[in-house]
Amino acid sequence: MAGLGDITGKTCLITGGASGLGALYAEAFLREGAKHVAILDIVEEKGKETAEQLNKTYPGKVTFIKCDVGDEYSISKSFNQVVDTVKQLDVVINNAGIFNDSPTIWRKSCDVNWQGLVSFSMRAVKHMRKDEGGAGGTIVNIASVAALRPTGCFPIYCGSKAAVLHFSQSLSQAPFEEETGIRVLTICLGPTDTAIMKNLAEKRYDKKFGDLLLNRITEDSLQKTEPAVAAFNTMFKHASNGSVWLSEDNQPVEDITPKIQTFYKSFAK
Repeated sequence: MAGLGDITGKTCLITGGASGLGALYAEAFLREGAKHVAILDIVEEKGKETAEQLNKTYPGKVTFIKCDVGDEYSISKSFNQVVDTVKQLDVVINNAGIFNDSPTIWRKSCDVNWQGLVSFSMRAVKHMRKDEGGAGGTIVNIASVAALRPTGCFPIYCGSKAAVLHFSQSLSQAPFEEETGIRVLTICLGPTDTAIMKNLAEKRYDKKFGDLLLNRITEDSLQKTEPAVAAFNTMFKHASNGSVWLSEDNQPVEDITPKIQTFYKSFAK
């Protein structure tokens, strides 16, 4: 849809935006001329610090709002705060995520990776949809190569990211974009050099599994953040509704939608 890939003048909500790739997406959007970016995160001190730093370069264009993406009340409150601030919200980037299958964390991981993403997406649909008075927009869901390749030591994380991919594919089915004016995009990121990839050995659901895999994940093997952000920007500017993109190994981003569609069609009746 014409115009949806333009960043200039857009207002944006980014979950998990205090640090890591979320903060870099925010900076990239501002550099491209975004009107306003709201960064949401549970880490309040870091979120305020990131907003303050960005506002030095882009005065008045960044708002930080504390939000627990695993809590429905917090999601509702923060989403409404963003809308009150920007009035018309054009882009929602569901970036917040927890990579931790350990016994005490896995349920919270699912609440953030899956339930929170769905909640923000549904609120975005209601706010943006043209058939009910909205202006249209874009929802970007951050998945992972874990959605494409089963990993024995992190089955819960893999399951949550597979759910993100399938949810996005299902939500974007025709006539969704035609009726609502909303574009739904998914990007699958390979292991990238951010805090989420630290101390993975302690994040397994069972310490008996995964040593071979973890031994292969070294600092040198991780994708740098720069190509991941460049991949995100390319996707946002050029992607069509329902498309799925892959960014890994510091390579140019790849539109893998044909591969995904071939997979789905192989089971279609």
